[in-house]
Amino acid sequence: MIQATPKFKGGTRHGTVLAMWTLVAALAACGEPPQPIRVGAELRQPLHPRFTLTDTDGQPFDFAAETEGFMTLLFFGYTYCPDVCPVHMANIAGTLEKLPHRITSQVKVVFVTTDPERDTPARIREWLDNFDTGFIGLRGSDEQIADASRQLKMPPPIKGPETDGTYEVGHSARVVAFTRDGAGRFLYPFGTRQNDWATEIVALVQWQPE
Repeated sequence: MIQATPKFKGGTRHGTVLAMWTLVAALAACGEPPQPIRVGAELRQPLHPRFTLTDTDGQPFDFAAETEGFMTLLFFGYTYCPDVCPVHMANIAGTLEKLPHRITSQVKVVFVTTDPERDTPARIREWLDNFDTGFIGLRGSDEQIADASRQLKMPPPIKGPETDGTYEVGHSARVVAFTRDGAGRFLYPFGTRQNDWATEIVALVQWQPE
């Protein structure tokens, strides 16, 4: 049985946060783009990676072609990750669940495993489905994943020492956000909260080059 943080279903107890969600939803509905919080960092040079990995159905997934026209959140992690990976996935899933369809229909979330030795297609699919059945899972060889990481200016995954037959994998904790023109423009750190994601996702979907 795969253990993962369950998909967020509950509401918030705080009136100020509820007010924020109401405002974000209203802005999204009427087409008024909110200003992004930029809780992460805007890249000086946009990223345009070119890599093809394999999805959980065993089909090739050309990242640039398959995400064309969508605002895409890309994250490298692994299903045995004890903290960073499930928290990122749960917060993004919980945010998308609350946003209107006209926004979420323009969003793709792509998860690339950094642990292809243990992360089989079936395991990745089951793990992601704990958060959102629409999330896309990809895997490849160690060399393919390292190459994709380099194109995104991220350090390659590093396998830690084994203890009692298990191990952890060092990887970047950042989510890369691609605007709908296919450029990776923003990095979001571990700890980005759902209320921040809500404003950021709406702004990123509606982002236009200056």
